[in-house]
Amino acid sequence: MALRYQLTEEKIYSDQKISLESLKTAILVGGYTRPKELDLCKEHLDELEALAGTYGFETVEKIPCHMRKFDAGTYLGQGKIEEIATHVGDVVIFDDEITPNQQKNLEQMLGRPVIDRTELILEIFSQRAHTKEARLQIELAKIRYQLPRLKRLWTHLSRQTAGGGGFTKGEGERQIELDRRILKRRISRLNQEISEVRKNREVQRQKRLRSGVPTFAIIGYTNAGKSTLLNELTQAGVLSEDKLFATLDTTTRKFILPNHQEILLIDTVGFIRKIPTTLVAAFRSTLEEAVYTDILLHIVDVSHPLVEEHADTTYEVLKELNISGHPVITVLNKVDQLENKLVLHKLRVKYPRTVAISATNREGFPDLLHLMEEELRKLRKVVHLRVPQSSYELVSELMTQGRVITIDYEGNDVLIEAEIPTILEHKVQTYVVD
Repeated sequence: MALRYQLTEEKIYSDQKISLESLKTAILVGGYTRPKELDLCKEHLDELEALAGTYGFETVEKIPCHMRKFDAGTYLGQGKIEEIATHVGDVVIFDDEITPNQQKNLEQMLGRPVIDRTELILEIFSQRAHTKEARLQIELAKIRYQLPRLKRLWTHLSRQTAGGGGFTKGEGERQIELDRRILKRRISRLNQEISEVRKNREVQRQKRLRSGVPTFAIIGYTNAGKSTLLNELTQAGVLSEDKLFATLDTTTRKFILPNHQEILLIDTVGFIRKIPTTLVAAFRSTLEEAVYTDILLHIVDVSHPLVEEHADTTYEVLKELNISGHPVITVLNKVDQLENKLVLHKLRVKYPRTVAISATNREGFPDLLHLMEEELRKLRKVVHLRVPQSSYELVSELMTQGRVITIDYEGNDVLIEAEIPTILEHKVQTYVVD
């Protein structure tokens, strides 16, 4: 199946995208090399089915393939390809990333479109990106994915044409070079636009940091319940569906803890196993919101059979972002759906500072909020101050950015006991009393 792209300076139109949207059913294929990996392969195919369902495909067959070795030209052996060809489905989706050459060969042998996990995730993100930044990042990731596949798109044109004194480039070769130049120019423009959006985000971030209001970033595997938690705590109205990548855009909301401390909660895009490197790079500025927060709320779906793998995936992404040193509260979500309670014990041993909740019915919320207060105290300091009335603006700042424990008046001075963020220490140093 020869796919054709029409490229212009400003936009990239893909007949493949239109055809994908018109397709309804999918055959899912996953590979494993050792017999004991069969169950894990099936679990991964279940996740791929959820991804396919998020895009809009109905899965008609899931095929785990035992492979002694990977074929460089077709990924699978001849026998497995013939087996897949016997099944009825509009598109074949591979759980692993396949090369452009393998994709071309598989499409010719199976007589239908073939895509891999990476392309499926890119299309889901393209569907669900709403903000300007997210749309720019997705387009950039898709172009970077397309670049090495240009050669495959023009195989229907001649490669070389004899003429004159030797060989000249044919239509296909000229078109590839033209498309490659167009794509590279578009990449340059997208990088410039993303850089401008990033500058605006940096200005907003600096304002937030100067305000001294503590921030919590809600992170975790996709569909773990991050947006549900934010909605239940703040009535944020963020889209919350039982689908992978229901939310792509960062959302920030204010929240008041029971001890009257104002904080900011930041919802971030979900992580996933084998997240495409192009997407990690493209969404780095969005994920960097977690870098500049005080504490991370790591939401874990304890009812999922691959809960430990999901938690490990999150920590791998944090390591890529160089934020693995941040304080983390591990929130064990969906305990109301958990049958084997030993899972909770195992996770509590593995991860310090855990709390079990159910975001949908608000179970465990008091324990969660108490733990959030405790972690904040570790980042803040209790001071006793004598502030003259002439510097009352400092008192107002402490009430806004810190937590006033006691306040009294003696003559023209204000006596305050307050819990303050470390960012304010230099401002109050002059007024500290024993």
